Amino acid sequence: MQPQTAEPATGCEGCATYSRYYQRVKRRYAAQLDLLAPGEYSRETLETTLQALRAQYPLDAALRVLRQLLLLRLIESDVEQGAPMETITLAMTCLAELALDQACTEAHALLQPRYGVPRDAKGRDVQFWVVGMGKLGARELNVSSDIDLIYVYERDGETSGNADGRGIISNQEYFAQLVRHIQTLVGDTTEHGFVFRMDLALRPHGKSGPPAIALDALHQYFLSHGREWERFAWLKSRVVAPTDCIRNSANVLKLRDAVLPFVFRRYLDYSVFDALRTLHRQIREHASARCAGRPERANDVKISRGGIREIEFIVQLLQVVRGGSFPELRCRPTLEALARLARAGLMPQETAEQLHAAYVFLRRTEHRIQYLDDQQTHILPTNDLDLLWLAQSMGFADTASYLRTLDQHRERVAEEFDALLGAQHTRKCSGGKCVKNAAQPVTFEQLLQQVPPEMAAHLRSWLERPRLDTLREDALARVLTLLATTGQWLARKEITLDAALRFCDWLESLLGRDTYFALLIERPAIHARLVHVLGAAKWPLRYMLRHPVVVDELASGSMLDERFDAGAFMQELELRRAALQRTGEDDDEALMNVLRRGHHAEVFRTLARDVEHRISVEAVADDLSALADSILATTTSWCWQRLRRRHRDTPAFAIIGYGKLGGKELGYGSDLDIVFVYDDDHDDAPEVYANLVRKLITWLTAKTAEGDLYEIDTALRPNGNSGLLVTSFSAYANYQQQRGSNTAWTWEHQAITRARFVLGEPALAERFAQVRQAVIQAPRDRAALRAEIIAMRERMRQAHPEPGGLFDLKHSRGGMIDIEFATQYLVLAHAIDHAELAANTGNIALLRLAEALKLLPAGIGTRAADAYREMRRRQHTARLNEQPSRLEPEEAAPLRQAGLALWQAVFPSNGATETPTPTTH
Repeated sequence: MQPQTAEPATGCEGCATYSRYYQRVKRRYAAQLDLLAPGEYSRETLETTLQALRAQYPLDAALRVLRQLLLLRLIESDVEQGAPMETITLAMTCLAELALDQACTEAHALLQPRYGVPRDAKGRDVQFWVVGMGKLGARELNVSSDIDLIYVYERDGETSGNADGRGIISNQEYFAQLVRHIQTLVGDTTEHGFVFRMDLALRPHGKSGPPAIALDALHQYFLSHGREWERFAWLKSRVVAPTDCIRNSANVLKLRDAVLPFVFRRYLDYSVFDALRTLHRQIREHASARCAGRPERANDVKISRGGIREIEFIVQLLQVVRGGSFPELRCRPTLEALARLARAGLMPQETAEQLHAAYVFLRRTEHRIQYLDDQQTHILPTNDLDLLWLAQSMGFADTASYLRTLDQHRERVAEEFDALLGAQHTRKCSGGKCVKNAAQPVTFEQLLQQVPPEMAAHLRSWLERPRLDTLREDALARVLTLLATTGQWLARKEITLDAALRFCDWLESLLGRDTYFALLIERPAIHARLVHVLGAAKWPLRYMLRHPVVVDELASGSMLDERFDAGAFMQELELRRAALQRTGEDDDEALMNVLRRGHHAEVFRTLARDVEHRISVEAVADDLSALADSILATTTSWCWQRLRRRHRDTPAFAIIGYGKLGGKELGYGSDLDIVFVYDDDHDDAPEVYANLVRKLITWLTAKTAEGDLYEIDTALRPNGNSGLLVTSFSAYANYQQQRGSNTAWTWEHQAITRARFVLGEPALAERFAQVRQAVIQAPRDRAALRAEIIAMRERMRQAHPEPGGLFDLKHSRGGMIDIEFATQYLVLAHAIDHAELAANTGNIALLRLAEALKLLPAGIGTRAADAYREMRRRQHTARLNEQPSRLEPEEAAPLRQAGLALWQAVFPSNGATETPTPTTH
């Protein structure tokens, strides 16, 4: 062999002949080699070769010879031509699927003349499925892999009997015999070797379970006996035979409906960490036992530290934990799952790329180990020449350079594995300080003795809670650990008493749902961030009591430094919809829950940035408004696609936002003031768009298991609550522009100053902009306009009397509504002469502009704008702390004077006894 370069090469010319297995096959089956030409191998090419071999051999021998020929060609393709790893694993998977399909057909042909056809109690034929697990299910078989199988049949019953009316046996007996025939045909070793070693240990109840299980029994097993580690096994499950069953998607869906809820829980499932940690420890212990007296076995590229299994565990853990909320993660192949984890932001792109490179390197190494003698081993050869051949066939000049690269890959994998799943730390960190845990309490009474008295007093009421007594031992241990740690932080004054008590209240609301406790134990940094956020204001606790799953958003270290990204958010929603569609789960409720989970997560992200003072009040409003726009756009698109009667691919439809949505001033829990219009001449348009709007409102307002999205207010549509839910754009335009007998009121024109085109076709957006401009710039009798606005404001004052002695930021004289009404008057009265006033730029910018245009005395607009901003900030802070947005008179005086001065400047005829004389500069 010629030495290769230090960098991996595309192939190693002539290297295949070094394999002792290759040499044996080439000698023994020289006459059959031409039946399988070099190239890439699909199910069809293998089937063609099998048919040719059947002319020389019975089925069992033909399958075994086919395997020998395929491995020989794969050695050539891999070692000499540098074929991609996926080409090798897919070819082996195709061979397994072909062999199992042929075996099923042959076994049925042997059994049915004797026993007849398996049927259920209603006389229906019963389907039989061969479920491939592990690498077979993921189409990742290595070249000397065994195959993990579970046999499932559709329903219990009996066979129809033979031609003589005898031979009737139970379906379970029939399929048990079928399984034995498949084992003989595929798994037994003969003079031609075997096709695949077969392992049934993953079946329900393990080796003590029946060889084949009915679907109902499997479902019951998942509910009653399924263990956490089995969820990882079923993650990659796939029906691999018979082919006819796979082609019938309804059959596959029956099995999927049982498996998916078992593998993927609706909520974040950090409780699986311990299960996988235990499984990994058992594998390590088994590996150590195998290495006793045989140190060379420590170099196992599959199960040793940093090996293939640790990459698979990393990926599968994140899939199982997050797959309920991130349906796009529900895929079987390891490399595809890595890419999806990175796209979903659950793993840094660099980490995913490193694990991808390590996985490919280790799997290519594994194949070369097995090429030597066709042994099911993953241990590096100890023979120096074998190891040199392995290195050179991987594209390295020598053994040392190969081993250095191998060690680098394994070290990166081990570091990532330890970071994600390593032993739990004995140190906890908060506020930049790390201390060793004190002895953890083992009873609730011990906990009360350890935590500060104020916290203990708050916790004593828990002793009366029945849920505390029903907690499992492991769940109670987690609760005690979390409370003890929080108490330590409080004792060291690293957190406030409010933060500690709110955390206790949050924890109490989740007693019995210990997956959240597992999350905080597994991720101490999230525990610390959570307590800090809860201590910042009251509103986060209320929000998290309604939506506890959002706590996982605190796992992102960069979350506080980011802002809402509408494009990325909508792309994520589409990825989840597409993932649900692929598995047939995209019913209305599932998609509504996707929208709700995404919305709640983004609101919480904004809330965390808000209480941490990372963004301003205006930025909060901008982000919440952009989120609402995104939800409206996505929901409209999905609802339109699901309408039975639609006559075009995209709707000629628009949503116009008013009020806080229109002014991009949404707060937490704000409802949406919206008007629906369409511009479509189709005969069915009124009915079609009415159906769309009804569906849209249902999707936005319905309460599902994940909560709701928004309250919708459509009172600003033409003719208010008595008008049509959706109107043609021409009718909307005529109504607003005073055409015809049915026209808008002045208060509706006030509202349109803050109206905004939220979604729809660009041409319709332009037409709306023209209508809005025309309405705002229409000629008006300013005295009449002033009188109507003042009258409207008085009616509102009567509905919201001022609180005695206090200044209500919104409703009191000189407050926010006074400033808003004054601004709306300035726009409607003067936009005809100053078109720039028609822009929907918000009250603050419009007041400054009005002053610049000399529509207000110098300083009046600026001070009112500054006061309005401060009122919004104080109102926002009060709401976060669930307090009335009211101030003491002395504290409110500067703000109130600025608002009253603006009101007096705009409406001088409306005398107010408390109006001060405006100060001009």
